[in-house]
Amino acid sequence: MPSIEVRPFHRRDREQLTGLVNSHAAAVVPGMGVSVATVLSQLEREPGEFIVDPWVGERRTLVAVQRDRIVAAAHLLRYSSDDRVSTTYRGIGEIRWLLFWPEVPASNNPYWPDTTKAAEKLIADCIRQLEEWGVASQEADGELPVPGVYGVPEQWPHIRALYERAGFAHAGHTEVVYLIRVEELPHPAGPPLAGLAVRRSVGINGTRLSAVLGSECIGYIELDIFEEGERLPRHGRWADLGNLHVTEPHRRRGVATWLLAQAADWLRLAQVGRLLTYAWLEGQDGTGQSYDGYRTFLSAVGFLELTHTKRGWTRTPDN
Repeated sequence: MPSIEVRPFHRRDREQLTGLVNSHAAAVVPGMGVSVATVLSQLEREPGEFIVDPWVGERRTLVAVQRDRIVAAAHLLRYSSDDRVSTTYRGIGEIRWLLFWPEVPASNNPYWPDTTKAAEKLIADCIRQLEEWGVASQEADGELPVPGVYGVPEQWPHIRALYERAGFAHAGHTEVVYLIRVEELPHPAGPPLAGLAVRRSVGINGTRLSAVLGSECIGYIELDIFEEGERLPRHGRWADLGNLHVTEPHRRRGVATWLLAQAADWLRLAQVGRLLTYAWLEGQDGTGQSYDGYRTFLSAVGFLELTHTKRGWTRTPDN
C-alpha cells in the first residue's frame, strides 16, 4: 500500500483539486465543470452565500496525497457562536464537501492505487478537526462551487458509503435536480387569460417575469443566468429557474406554462442553452411548502430528472 499523507491544501494542488471537483460534478450534471479560479474562490469565501457565508468563523481545506497525487480532498467550515448567527448554524462544524477517486479493479490499472484508505484517513482527520474546534454538532454535505451539485447525489455511492462508515447519518431530506434544454421549452403563445400581460423586473433570484392581470400580479417566475465567466460550465450558458409561483385562484389555468414560455423566450434572447431547477422529493420545506405539484408540472413540460440528492448528514461526536 503506497504511503498516504493528509495535509493542508497548497496552491500547487489547485489543478488536481479542480480535476477532482469537475469529475464529480460531471457525473451529476452533464458537461458541468468550473475553473481553477472558481474552486480557489470557494476555499476563501462564498460571496453568493451573502447571508450564511459571513457567519463562517474558520475554513480549512485538507488533501490526501498518495504517490504524489491528490486522491482525496475535503473543505471544512466552522460557524461562529455569536448572536448574529442563526441558531440553526450557531457553533456547528461542517464538512462542506469531501471527494475522492473511487476504487478501480487492480487489473484495470496496476499503477492506480486504491484510494479508499486515503479517503478514510482524510475523513478521520476531518472529524478530528471538528472535534478540536469544539463544535456543537458535526454536519456533512457535498456543496461544490458548481451549479446543481450539492448534498450527496446518488451518483456518488463511494462518498455516501464513506460518510456512513465514519458515523454520519442522513437526517434531512432528499431533493430532485432537474434539467431541460431551453430549445425544448414551450414557445410563447397567446395568454391563457384575456388581458394577461408579462412585466419584467429585478427579482430576488435574478430576472423576474410577472404575469399581470389588470393591476394584479397573479404569478411570476425568476431566472438566474450564470454570468461570471469563471463560473460558467465548459459548454454553453446555463441558468437556474427559481420562484415559479401562481396565486391560488388562478392555478390550473395555464398561467405557469405561459410564464415558462415567456421565460424560455427571454433565455433564448440571452443565448442560454440549459436550465436547472430543484424540488424536494417528499415532505415540506421550512416554509411549509410541498413540492408535489411542482414536480408533476416539471415532468409534464419536459424537465429531465438528473439526480436525487440527500441533504442533511449529521454525526454524533465521540464521547
